[in-house]
Amino acid sequence: MEINKHIVDQRITKIVADNPDWFSKIGDERQKKSKAFVILSVSTYLGIEMEEAKNMITEGGNDAGVDAIFIGDLNDFEFPVTIFQGKYVFDLEKDSNFPANSIQRVVGAIASIFDPYKPVLLNDDLKPKVQEIRSLISDGYIPTVRCICVNNGLTWSKEGDNHIENAGFPASQVQFDHFNHDDIVQLLQNKKGVKATIHFSGKSIVDDFNYKRVLLGKVNVVEFAQLFESHGDVLLEKNIRRYLGLTKNRVNESIQNTLIGDKKDNFYFYNNGVTIVCSKFSYNALQGGDWNVTIEDLQIINGGQSCKTIQQTIHNHAGLDYSQVFVLVRLYELSGRDIDDLITDITIATNSQNPVDLRDLRANDERQRKLELDIKELGYSYKRKKDAALTGDVIPSSVVAEAVFTIWKRKPHLAKFKRTELFGKFYDDVFKDLNSAQAILAILIYRYCDNQRRKYELYATHPHLPYSNYFIAMIIGDLILFDLNIKLPQLSHVNFEKAKEYFENNKETLFARANASLEDALKTFYPDGIQNIEPRRLSASFRRGELLEYIEIQPTTHSTPTAANT
Repeated sequence: MEINKHIVDQRITKIVADNPDWFSKIGDERQKKSKAFVILSVSTYLGIEMEEAKNMITEGGNDAGVDAIFIGDLNDFEFPVTIFQGKYVFDLEKDSNFPANSIQRVVGAIASIFDPYKPVLLNDDLKPKVQEIRSLISDGYIPTVRCICVNNGLTWSKEGDNHIENAGFPASQVQFDHFNHDDIVQLLQNKKGVKATIHFSGKSIVDDFNYKRVLLGKVNVVEFAQLFESHGDVLLEKNIRRYLGLTKNRVNESIQNTLIGDKKDNFYFYNNGVTIVCSKFSYNALQGGDWNVTIEDLQIINGGQSCKTIQQTIHNHAGLDYSQVFVLVRLYELSGRDIDDLITDITIATNSQNPVDLRDLRANDERQRKLELDIKELGYSYKRKKDAALTGDVIPSSVVAEAVFTIWKRKPHLAKFKRTELFGKFYDDVFKDLNSAQAILAILIYRYCDNQRRKYELYATHPHLPYSNYFIAMIIGDLILFDLNIKLPQLSHVNFEKAKEYFENNKETLFARANASLEDALKTFYPDGIQNIEPRRLSASFRRGELLEYIEIQPTTHSTPTAANT
């Protein structure tokens, strides 16, 4: 019996039981579990909460072989797209390969989706996402695609490799990865700290100060390749970004080129090094050098990209001589109750080579702690840190940031297409002076509008709905403040229940008024009418925020608009 398969099966059974509304349109229990498996896979692979993963699901009829799709933030003139294809085998004692015909389907989907001139039959969940992708491509952005084939079994066979090879996709733009039950469990488990021994070559320096210990030295790159072969990404649990891969990443490509080039023996001088934190390290201090250092609770907080690139490069070029290729290592022994804050500060200070996701690093920020307590007083639960295993009625900080930036800060286009910046460049703008009442009301509006977006019967009369839910949420926020005759700073725990009750009792009317305001703006922006606007152009209008200056709120009737800036 493979215990990991049973762990995953129990987890997806719980997801179905805990979130019945996510599966309300599915009658078959096996189909519910299949969808839950995809949600769990997306959540754990991307390191996001279940609620976010659920919104990426596109499986069903006419899904083009795509069960879920994630469109990442724009980066210069590139944007990442992650496609998921899931296959769940209900016989847990059976080891099945990922089906080759499913590889063939997703290969066909990639060939169609990323060519704006090819027709493709899509369901209502997938269609707006594909139009967003095609709109970005039409604007000159280049997609980098990663296809994740997920199952609770083995990777695909040689036939699957043939389908990928025959597709002829450029390796710099399209990658295929396998992800299964073992990977899911590894990422879900609360791992104990890694204990390992690393050989430091030559002379190293050890110093003690401020009740902390530091060791500086050089380590052969093969040591890190072997370390990752043994322990994998568990070494990076406190790190702040997933491996970005070799393709379409200039820093990692440069690392690889150095390791396989004529100057690899100078790698020590070119690389920024690796920063490791631990609870304790020990070595034979009577020995002059070449120490074998035993490290407890080892975590790499900077240089994880270098280590993974080293591992992959050495694996792919095993015949090269790496005996004189070293990397600088900083090893910090930390202890005390402020250890998490110190790790956070070190990580922020030292991570500069690649874009980072700062959400977990902001989790211990004073504003986050106060907001958690403030929200608890209103009877809600706020999650400051990422938790891919999170289910139930818990509000993740990422969703709060997206809702607040959309509604109260009036930046719906940036909230959707610059999500990774919400805890970076936009952090102060999002969370400055934010209280629990504002956060919770924004979440209620945000979630309601997202649910309305999924009412496909509305698309015929309101073709903008697949793209406009962020804008409608913003307008509803304006309307509530206007109708209650208050400014945003006046919305607090004192009048929260009144504002919440007003929203709950009038949300359908508020949605209709917001939709009317938005369609008035669209008519102004598109004088020839919106019914026949090309979907890619419509998507671009919302992505660029072009409609913001045209939006006015409707106080009570459609005929008497009032300025939106309340």
